[in-house]
Amino acid sequence: MDTAQEIARKAEQIETVIKKYLPREEGTQKLVIEAMNYSVLAGGKRLRPMLMQETYRLFGGKSQVVEPFMAAIEMVHTYSLVHDDLPAMDNDEYRRGKKTTHAVYGEAFGILAGDGLLNYAFETALAAFEIEPENRNIIRALRVLAGKAGIYGMIGGQTVDIACSETAPEEETLLFIYRLKTGALLEAAMVVGAALAGATRNEQKQVEQVARDLGMAFQIQDDILDVTGSQEVLGKPIGSDEKNQKTTYVTLFGLEKAKEEVKTLSEQAVSGLDGLVVKNEFLVRLMRYLIHREK
Repeated sequence: MDTAQEIARKAEQIETVIKKYLPREEGTQKLVIEAMNYSVLAGGKRLRPMLMQETYRLFGGKSQVVEPFMAAIEMVHTYSLVHDDLPAMDNDEYRRGKKTTHAVYGEAFGILAGDGLLNYAFETALAAFEIEPENRNIIRALRVLAGKAGIYGMIGGQTVDIACSETAPEEETLLFIYRLKTGALLEAAMVVGAALAGATRNEQKQVEQVARDLGMAFQIQDDILDVTGSQEVLGKPIGSDEKNQKTTYVTLFGLEKAKEEVKTLSEQAVSGLDGLVVKNEFLVRLMRYLIHREK
């Protein structure tokens, strides 16, 4: 089985986990729950829960305690996309080849669905205590997820991104945006997996740096694909960065420099993972595949 097939197989298994934790579409507030579930089930690589699960396994984790966190981080990621697509942000009507949440349910329900997913993510993560009530690593995992999703993580990056919408950011600011807006949840995925499995703080720091390099390479590759990709392959309009007059790594340094940086960062990420005593060969192949993806 090649890497793409193995990723697809694992993604199907993760899809089952995510569906298990989605809220039931019932009650007077049913419409917002429908919008939430539509958003989560609209597709995606399930990259973050996969990285979390594989990092958990890397450090010897064997319990189902990681599963509520896998569902939770996908909910957090999805809420960020729902809000990112809103008219006040990128104003996109398609994602992953499907209509965005606000395009289907209206702007107000797009906002509410995102809010609902963020709150429900932590309700879901707390279910880990029902699986392992005495596992103190769950507290550490919750702190990591909350911090990486918040003002010192993803939201902080989004804030600076919006603040720079009228003026082109310089390199330092752009990399800050990338590290927080894109990288923070990748860091959360891998550090949560490590923490739940009982990795030491030093090991968690090593994993965090690996995820940071991965996140930066992933975002620069996204910039490249916005120029070189096609809507049929990506499932979303290309050239949206140019349309929105957004400064990217490609617009600052050019396509060739961007490709070189992706290669350098990917090598750093893999080298950092190789530096750990524990090994997970699939995790290395997964990282390489994601960094050099075509969609």
